[in-house]
Amino acid sequence: MLLPADFEKRMRKMLGSEYEDFLKAFKSGNAARGIRLNTAKCSSVPEIFSRSEQVPWCPYGFYADNVDISGNHPYHFAGVFYFQEPSAMAAVSALDINKGDFVLDLCAAPGGKATQAGALLKGSGLLVANEITPKRAAVLAENTERFGLSNCIVTNESPEKLSEKFTEFFDKIIVDAPCSGEGMFRKEPQAVDCWSIQHTQSCALRQQNIVDSAYKMLKRGGKMVYSTCTFAPEENEGICEYILKKYPDMHLSETHLKGLSPAEGAYIGSSLDLSSAKRIYPHKQRGEGHFVALFSKDGESEKLYFAPKKADKKTLEALKLYREFETDALNVTLDGSFSLFGDNLYLIPIGLPLDGIKTVRGGLHLGTLKKNRFEPSHALAPALKADDFKRKINYAPESAEIKKYLHGDVLSGNFEGYGAVLTDGYPLGFVKGSGGLLKNKFPKKLRI
Repeated sequence: MLLPADFEKRMRKMLGSEYEDFLKAFKSGNAARGIRLNTAKCSSVPEIFSRSEQVPWCPYGFYADNVDISGNHPYHFAGVFYFQEPSAMAAVSALDINKGDFVLDLCAAPGGKATQAGALLKGSGLLVANEITPKRAAVLAENTERFGLSNCIVTNESPEKLSEKFTEFFDKIIVDAPCSGEGMFRKEPQAVDCWSIQHTQSCALRQQNIVDSAYKMLKRGGKMVYSTCTFAPEENEGICEYILKKYPDMHLSETHLKGLSPAEGAYIGSSLDLSSAKRIYPHKQRGEGHFVALFSKDGESEKLYFAPKKADKKTLEALKLYREFETDALNVTLDGSFSLFGDNLYLIPIGLPLDGIKTVRGGLHLGTLKKNRFEPSHALAPALKADDFKRKINYAPESAEIKKYLHGDVLSGNFEGYGAVLTDGYPLGFVKGSGGLLKNKFPKKLRI
């Protein structure tokens, strides 16, 4: 890998005697592979990951270098785990998300940090996952659905537009800011071609605008984590200094994450104490370059409450058909605020005001109305637990039946109506039984 001369010059000045070790690790090409478990689904570590080394800063993250598993494994389709670069697990781990929190992931695609945050909420509170680029927002929505996040709304807006709607609204905010990507050079060498000092400076200006919007949306007493995957001080410590100087009610907090290096505040000549911010270097930690800073906002705010939105006539008619399906096929009654978008029925945990906000996923997609009947959405299956289904059939991940199901084939079964296919107790999707056969409802676009 041929690194830009200006990049090497700056890193040599930053790291001093450590620079040669950094360069050796950086050019090795040995990028660590990581897997993060879905804590909302897994009460213990599945056997396939039990011998893997834990990521120091994430108790439910593992190094997966020696795990023979791919995106075609049934556990992946069931939302049991997420492939995530180990360093990227640090930001949400630092945020201390609690059940009931209102959480915003402001730059969320493809969904690593959003699914990590959503799993910690365990179906409570609210997660708004935002992505400004439409195609990336669609990928984000797919990943949140696969993870079974029932309390997640995916939006496709600018941070400025969101801040107009959600002033001092969120308890916790994740700002994984778009950056120059220096920390990913080893994993994505093509990023080297886009690098320049001017690019890092333009990224810093964009990051300032993003954190300005985030500040407006953070509640009094709330916390915001700022992270990047770059080594550039102007995008890291420089943004910390910008926040602290512009907003006197914002303070850096200690992350208490294991194994991280302190920030390089001295390098930018800052008069502020930035030591609570942390870095991940490839010559010191098993992960790509990353920066994490946790901020707290002074004051206290009351917990927001939104009554469920009153349903109109068409939504009530759709809800009636859904309740008939629920009575027939499920052991659980879902409650909250119901919305009808065309023929698609969604559930969100609160009556959130989304007027004027471009929304990709308006909550949990329950299903679709088709000729006065209700057809459940695939997204509903991973959002439920095994005991929530009245009819179900469970197969081992390596079984021929699971391979047939993921391929889209018809299965054999002895029940009538909608039921779930599980693997090791984790819901994969729906089938519809009739005459000893189970018609496959696994989405065509996901089939192997």
